[in-house]
Amino acid sequence: MRILVDYRPALRARTGVGEYIRQLVRAYTAAHQDDVAIFTSSWKDRPAPTLATELGTRVIDRKVPVAVLNFLWHRAGGPPIEALAGPVDVVHAAHPLLIPSRRAAQVVTIHDLFFLEHPERTRKEIRRDYPSLAADHARRADGVITSSRHTKRLLVERLGVAEDRVYCCPPGAPVWQGLGRSPNVPSNGYVLFLGTLEPRKNIGVLLDAFTQLARLAPHAPRLVVAGGLTPDAREWLERMSQEPLKRHVEYIGYVASDDRERLFAGARALALPSLDEGFGLPALEAMSAGVPVLASNRGSLPEVVDTGGILLDPADVDGWASAIERVTTDSEWATAQGRAGLERAKAFTWHAAAVRLRQAYVDAVARRGRR
Repeated sequence: MRILVDYRPALRARTGVGEYIRQLVRAYTAAHQDDVAIFTSSWKDRPAPTLATELGTRVIDRKVPVAVLNFLWHRAGGPPIEALAGPVDVVHAAHPLLIPSRRAAQVVTIHDLFFLEHPERTRKEIRRDYPSLAADHARRADGVITSSRHTKRLLVERLGVAEDRVYCCPPGAPVWQGLGRSPNVPSNGYVLFLGTLEPRKNIGVLLDAFTQLARLAPHAPRLVVAGGLTPDAREWLERMSQEPLKRHVEYIGYVASDDRERLFAGARALALPSLDEGFGLPALEAMSAGVPVLASNRGSLPEVVDTGGILLDPADVDGWASAIERVTTDSEWATAQGRAGLERAKAFTWHAAAVRLRQAYVDAVARRGRR
């Protein structure tokens, strides 16, 4: 098969969506012999010269602004991908909306439905296009890729997508150079938040919890906040810079994947209080590193974390403060949580995701042929 995968979310600073598509492509080419190419487009950002070798693919790069191309694809229905990349059998979008094609089977990726539940908390073309178009595109797609059973259920129940067209391909646990052999609970470690600073990440509850802890104990634990900024982050940054948080919270910005191991090595725990997650890749990263996980009981996080961490109500400030205090003071308990995470992380492999993805592509080509 000739397969073209939309690589644009991974072209610059990779968030969870970008990291997912990068690792999925790499696992796919390692497991299968298909002709795989990745598609990038940007007015100014070009793929690294080594990208083809890193992923085992061809790279098709076009100097077209992402916003312009998305508007044409989402609102005008063209140009077809063949006009930009040549003939292919499968075109796989890294987002919920179809990439127009003349003959290729069309596959989309949907990690969550947050854009439907809280459109007011999204921005730009996600707010403009996803709520009105995603359901129709998902039903028309020859295959839909998702990263969790939770989201698969939502796609079937809420969007009316046929169940046999949805393929769950959970990400694999990373393999670290030094971490992952035993629980990682440094005595002076910090609590880590890792993720884009956007409303659904619910970082405000962590700031509330740390405000409680800072007022109760002068030697309260530190919180390290790592992730890219959005316009909504201004309020949180202001709180971090003021008393009592400025002595206990540090914002370090976006951390590239190559620096993640160093970040986890210094962490006593990961705190992920999200209001929704399509998967929650930082939770799997932390578990695979032996870092105790404190996570929200919303979205896909209960499915991912399961017995590998502690699940909390994302609105329960007292509960978060109590769990953070315990994980930073009770070494025996923290070690047990780190060990549980290591065991849970074994259930996730990129090879399994690549095997499931190929079945999705084969089925999608068959469906396209019947159309």
